[in-house]
Amino acid sequence: MPGAAVSSRSSGSAMRVIVTRPAQDALHWVRQLQQAGMAAEALPLIEIAPVSAAADVQALEQAWQALDRYAACMFVSGNAVEHFFQVNKASAPEERAQEAIKTIANAGPVKLPAMLRLMAPGPGTVAALRAVGVPAGQIDAPALDASQFDSQALWQVVGQRDWQGRRVLIVRGQSLAADGEGAGSPGRDWLARQWQAAGAQVDFVAVYQRRAPSWTEAQVQRAKAACADGSVWLFSSSEAVANLASQPHLSRLDWRRARAVATHPRIADTLRAAGWGVVVESRPALEDIKAVVRSIESQLP
Repeated sequence: MPGAAVSSRSSGSAMRVIVTRPAQDALHWVRQLQQAGMAAEALPLIEIAPVSAAADVQALEQAWQALDRYAACMFVSGNAVEHFFQVNKASAPEERAQEAIKTIANAGPVKLPAMLRLMAPGPGTVAALRAVGVPAGQIDAPALDASQFDSQALWQVVGQRDWQGRRVLIVRGQSLAADGEGAGSPGRDWLARQWQAAGAQVDFVAVYQRRAPSWTEAQVQRAKAACADGSVWLFSSSEAVANLASQPHLSRLDWRRARAVATHPRIADTLRAAGWGVVVESRPALEDIKAVVRSIESQLP
C-alpha cells in the first residue's frame, strides 16, 4: 500500500535506517540493507500514482504514435519507464481516457524504432528498461563507476553527438506542490536546455504523478522518534525533504540531532538548509550507501 511503512526486523543494536523512497522502490532498498545487517524500514515520502486526466493519457498515446520521429527518448526514472510501457487501466475514470488506455493496452507487443536511443540517468532506470525488453545496445546511460547518476552525468555520455534538427522526448512525472502547481526538476530542466542549445527540439510527456503521502499516526510518531534516536535517513530526492517538512505535526521538529545520507549534492544542500545536524553525501549505489551508513555509525557515541 502506498505510504505504508515496512517494519524493520528485530536486530538488536543494528543501525536503524529510514528509507524515504516511494513505497515500491523502498521495498528493494529495505531488503538489501537488511541483508547487510541493518535495521532498515520504509517511511515513504513520495507517493507515485498514474496520471489520470484524459489529456495526459491522450498525450501518452500520441507520444507512442510519434516515436519514430524521435532520435532519443529519455526516462527520468524507473517509474517513468514503468508507466510509459504499462498503462494502468484503473487510473483514468474519464470515458475518453479509458478508451485511449484500451487502445494502447491492446496494441500488442511493443516495437520500438530501431534507430531510437533510450536514455537513462542511472542503473535503476537502465534495469527498468531492460525489464521491459529494451536491448542493452539501444540504451545510453552513465557508466556504473560514474561519480554520480543524474542528468549531468548522462549529458557527458551523449552531449557530443550531433543533435541539430533532431527531436528528443523526455518521459517524466508531475510533482504536485502544496499549492497544487506542478514543480519541475532542476536536473531535467538543465538537460532539456543542453539539448535545445545543441539544436534539438525537446518534448515532454508526463506519465505519473509524485505527491506527498498521507501518513498514519504511527508513521508520524516513528518520524518524530527517528529525528533524534540515531536513525539514519536515506534521501534520494529533495522533494522528499520538502514532503517531510509538510507532514502535519512535523513542521516544527528540531532536526539538529537528525542524521541523513543524501544521494546528490542538491539533496544534501536542501537537508542542511532545513537544519539537519549530520548530512553525508553518497553515490546512489548500494555499496556506497552501506559504507556511508557504517561510517556514520562508527562516529556515534
